[in-house]
Amino acid sequence: MKKIILKIGGMTCSACSSGLEKYLNKQKGIKSANVNLVLSMATIEYEDIKRKDLDKYIKDAGFENLGEFKGIDEKEMDHKDKNHLILFGLLLIFMMYLSMGHMLHLPNIPYINKTNPILLGTVFLIITLFFFYYGKDILKSGFKNLIHGMPNMDTLVLASVTFSFLYSVYGYIAICLGNASALEHLYFESTCMVIYFIKLGRYIENKSKEKTKDALKKLVQITPQKAIIKKDEEEKEISIDEVQKDDVLICRAGDKIAVDGEVVTGKTYVDESFITGESTPVLKETKSKVIAGSICFDGYIEYKAEKIGKESTISEIVKLVIEATNTKSKIQKLADKISGYFVPIIFILSLLTLIINLIVGMSFEISLTHMVTVLVVACPCALGLAVPLVNVVSSGLCAEKGLFLKNSSILEQVRHIDTIVFDKTGTLTYGKISLFKTYNYSDYKEEELLNIVANIEKNSSHPISNAFKIKYALEVTDFETKNGYGLTAKVNGKKYNLGNEKFLTKLKIKNTHQQDYEDLVKNGCSIIFVIEEEKVIGLIGVKDIVRDSVKKTIKEMKDKHLEVIMLTGDNETTAGIIAKELGIQKVIANVIPKKKEEEIKNLLNQGKRVIMVGDGINDAPALITATIGVSVNDGTDIAMDSADVILMNNNMQNILDLIEIGKSSYRIIKQNLFWAFFYNLCMIPIAMGLLSPLGINMTPMFGSLAMVLSSLTVVLNALRFGRYKKWRRN
Repeated sequence: MKKIILKIGGMTCSACSSGLEKYLNKQKGIKSANVNLVLSMATIEYEDIKRKDLDKYIKDAGFENLGEFKGIDEKEMDHKDKNHLILFGLLLIFMMYLSMGHMLHLPNIPYINKTNPILLGTVFLIITLFFFYYGKDILKSGFKNLIHGMPNMDTLVLASVTFSFLYSVYGYIAICLGNASALEHLYFESTCMVIYFIKLGRYIENKSKEKTKDALKKLVQITPQKAIIKKDEEEKEISIDEVQKDDVLICRAGDKIAVDGEVVTGKTYVDESFITGESTPVLKETKSKVIAGSICFDGYIEYKAEKIGKESTISEIVKLVIEATNTKSKIQKLADKISGYFVPIIFILSLLTLIINLIVGMSFEISLTHMVTVLVVACPCALGLAVPLVNVVSSGLCAEKGLFLKNSSILEQVRHIDTIVFDKTGTLTYGKISLFKTYNYSDYKEEELLNIVANIEKNSSHPISNAFKIKYALEVTDFETKNGYGLTAKVNGKKYNLGNEKFLTKLKIKNTHQQDYEDLVKNGCSIIFVIEEEKVIGLIGVKDIVRDSVKKTIKEMKDKHLEVIMLTGDNETTAGIIAKELGIQKVIANVIPKKKEEEIKNLLNQGKRVIMVGDGINDAPALITATIGVSVNDGTDIAMDSADVILMNNNMQNILDLIEIGKSSYRIIKQNLFWAFFYNLCMIPIAMGLLSPLGINMTPMFGSLAMVLSSLTVVLNALRFGRYKKWRRN
């Protein structure tokens, strides 16, 4: 199975995106396709077909494949768009002056007035042809999508201006044949007004949509364009594209790290707040990992390039955020489905409007006006933008806080969360475990015993392994991880087991050092039994440090009526000490990975919506099972792969941000959908002429203006959410 993100050209409204998505999902070889209207992208999973087949499918659907996504487009809106708007705006004012100036008792323009109806009609016709050229992209899109059986907003515009224009041409011919009264039945200015307001709306809408990409643009702009390479003791500045893996690069105070890598020599403090949200500088020295875009505060380092291009942390994060915005929640799928039916329904309503008005005795001119107004006023754009705009804004806000979502539906799910389950080691604590006390029951010196343990632990990814430092290397073979219990290996031919009390029980070895064990437990230690062959030769107590602000976060969670649970493989006493310090009442201890998963299932079976926060391999099954799995950035790859959300800055307070962003975004989405439906519910009956007996009417030009305002309401409401800072923590 292959996956690709493509940039799509030619999409103008939700009917375009939903039509393309529906078309792609029907094609042979495509397993799934999600089309994003706001970012003009399609995420496609496919197999047994080639890239050129995708190009053909997209072209056949009436759109253009602009190539694979490589980064957020930094190009600003073309100045020509703005100049054209001004020029055609002046032309429109001139046209309105000619057609309505006499109503306001304004002076006539010599020759071009009602005393010369043929000349006046000719000027109207010529200006309208200019407007047709100006709006050719809209009309071309409308015709193309109609031909491909996927009518969209542009198709409605095409139909409305075509009917209006043809009727006006009919009136113009009548004027030329001597019927001067036909001048009153020209709708050239309405045709121009519709095209102009659509273009104006698109311009403002596109400018507004650009703001929704700001957070992603910031990520793209983080990485420097140049790097300093050290080769044969010489320094040389090269472009970022020239950097190869294993190149040794240099970074001095004030410079940015060019690519992800590992420090070879030197020492410096770096600012990684752009990705972690942590403002405190982080010390980097030999063997420390550095991230592209980090800023060196002081010192000097040489680092080896490890991840370049698409493999870099920034590229992966941008891709992750893009993929998240391209996925669809239930409410967005519903909105897309409705907007997919919207355009055909409007066509039917417009024809019914024409027929019914003629039946009840209205003139053809009035009936046609109502029909055209229905086509113009109907707005699937607002409906189509209601959800994806908010998703892009909220994903950007999450990215700013160091929360990276793998799926936008997470924001819909998170608002229902009522239970948060934390792993202990490496999650509530830093996982930077240090030795507290060692009981040595062997003939080895304590240093020798700890060195045996260190040589075995070096193969483990568990945070406990960081507590041990190798003094000298030993031959380690047959290493194996026993998930939930410990480690087993041979050192210099002897078999060793390192693990917890459950491991001792599993191996059917009696604990003859209960008093020492209880002493370590009372001190809040995690305990490792060192077993040589089938004999306990040592008891090692290690301690961890609780993460900053965790206690405050847990209090806030409880204040918000969220149930907080600690789920750990550690013994009950040690877990209880940490839980008491943090104010956690419910603790489930001594659980192996399978048991962790079962405990999450039990909570789900009780009707709870659960966030599981973990960091290790043993947390992976529970992360997958939970409603939402959150992995801290210090965690293992398998934990992050299993999680729905990656917490880049390891700040547990941001879980509360995630919940509040989810709730706020859903509220904004509901508001947007309300206004989109309310607008159409109010405007379409007026456009159809149903309120004419009450003296309430609407012309096509005012219908186009109302349609633009509807889309802008949705866009501005989404941007208002982006500027809403009340819930954000600094």
